[in-house]
Amino acid sequence: MKKSLKIGICFGITSGIITTLGLMVGLTAGTNSRLAVIGGILTIAIADAFSDALGIHISEESDKKNSEKAIWESTIATFLAKFVFAMTFVVPVLLFSLQTAIFTNIIWGLSALSVLSYIVAKQQHESKFKAVSEHLGIAILVIISTYYVGEWIAKTFL
Repeated sequence: MKKSLKIGICFGITSGIITTLGLMVGLTAGTNSRLAVIGGILTIAIADAFSDALGIHISEESDKKNSEKAIWESTIATFLAKFVFAMTFVVPVLLFSLQTAIFTNIIWGLSALSVLSYIVAKQQHESKFKAVSEHLGIAILVIISTYYVGEWIAKTFL
């Protein structure tokens, strides 16, 4: 796979997992509203996908070695990976109770992050265990911290 596509896909999927899980958990803890969670996921899928794509675009432009084509490949791959992956989190929210959907999405997101981390570590000939545990640790930290922020918001403002 081309380096430019790999950059965009890996960044987009990782950001899609971490950002969307954090948002869903925080909104659920703060509002317990299916509507708020669906609205949040759709917002992440659109606004944050464009934001991340622009961030990758500018980052790749800062490296004079990258061709215009490679820069746009990374940009488009980032947007599509983030958008599509974030949208996968909507399905459980539509099908299940909010609590079941959040649990299902946490399992789905952490599983996908584990697989991606494993693949990248294998390609880089690095410790697969270290990569997976490091990335899962960060994701779990995001989930826990956004849960408590949501709880705090609910207690403070509701």
